[in-house]
Amino acid sequence: MAGNSGRLGFLRSKYALAATFVLAAQAAGFHAISRRENVPLARPLAEFPLQFGDWRMAEQGVVEKEVMDVLKADDVLNRTYYDPATGRAANLFVAYFKSQRAGQAPHSPKNCLPGSGWAPSESGTVSIAVPGRAAPLEVNRYVVSKGENQSVVLYWYQSRDRVIASEYLAKFYLVADAIRYNRTDTSLVRVVVPVGPDGAGPATRAAEQFVRAFFMPLRKFLPS
Repeated sequence: MAGNSGRLGFLRSKYALAATFVLAAQAAGFHAISRRENVPLARPLAEFPLQFGDWRMAEQGVVEKEVMDVLKADDVLNRTYYDPATGRAANLFVAYFKSQRAGQAPHSPKNCLPGSGWAPSESGTVSIAVPGRAAPLEVNRYVVSKGENQSVVLYWYQSRDRVIASEYLAKFYLVADAIRYNRTDTSLVRVVVPVGPDGAGPATRAAEQFVRAFFMPLRKFLPS
């Protein structure tokens, strides 16, 4: 009897309950993402406006086939825009994934940039208030250097109109959305602004201004 009581006591313990919860969540997540997904149609990123606000396209970037083979994104936007009023240029990169079930997932810029020779010198997050949106965007901010060149990088993950800075939180919502909505689509949005002689502060403010200008138009091209 004492042995049975001990075993029953363990089954009622917080460790056993936690293990049961994790196993149940994994089983539910596996079942959800194994079903055929219900993903709304996304507009082709190639149709994204060439001009919004004061920003106009200056260059259409090219993503090499080797990069696309590694990235495995379903759609990509890579453009440089220019603001004549300030003389600032900003690169906008968007990678859209309609499903993350078969190993297709965004690659974190904080891992990719060092591999390209860019070393981070500052890292953190910034809040950006966007007109027409109730809550500000919380996004990652990096200052990266390569030789004498410096750039400010802002990036985030965007799913169902949800903006997420944390990679770990993005993984949590991946499972949650798979269970609740039967979809795992997501996008990586990245902005790069070169740092001029005036330093990283003005470059950051230009990047934030750029985000305010394109964020609402971009919503029309990503599933909500």
